[in-house]
Amino acid sequence: MNSDAINPNLVAVKISEIKQSLKRMDETSSKGRDAFLTDPDLMDSSKYRLITAIEAAISICNHIIARGFNRVPESYSDCFIILHESGVISALLAKKLGNMARFRNMLVHIYWEIDDDKIFDILTDDIADLDDYIREIVRFLE
Repeated sequence: MNSDAINPNLVAVKISEIKQSLKRMDETSSKGRDAFLTDPDLMDSSKYRLITAIEAAISICNHIIARGFNRVPESYSDCFIILHESGVISALLAKKLGNMARFRNMLVHIYWEIDDDKIFDILTDDIADLDDYIREIVRFLE
């Protein structure tokens, strides 16, 4: 592993992006399901925040495995598997983030098929996985 090649400033910027998106998504989900499902602006902004948070997580992942381990993933979800194989994140988190990366692809490419109830469920049940990711990345870099 070549930790000197990893740019801590880039990782810090991406972590900040994730935290900012998580904060906004938490504010949105605290308004409740009914408010969310009846407000197109809340739904749209949440989808955007979800995409940007996942993109930032993927960016961190790609940077660490390329610079630190000289590997290239075959897909966004594969990136998290490589992070696990390299001892950076847990197997469970790699699986969850891989699913999140696949969901990001759906949000970007077939957004019209995404159920808004599912988005709200992710906001309330799954975005904490990104907090876990941040913790594991920070622990790895220390």
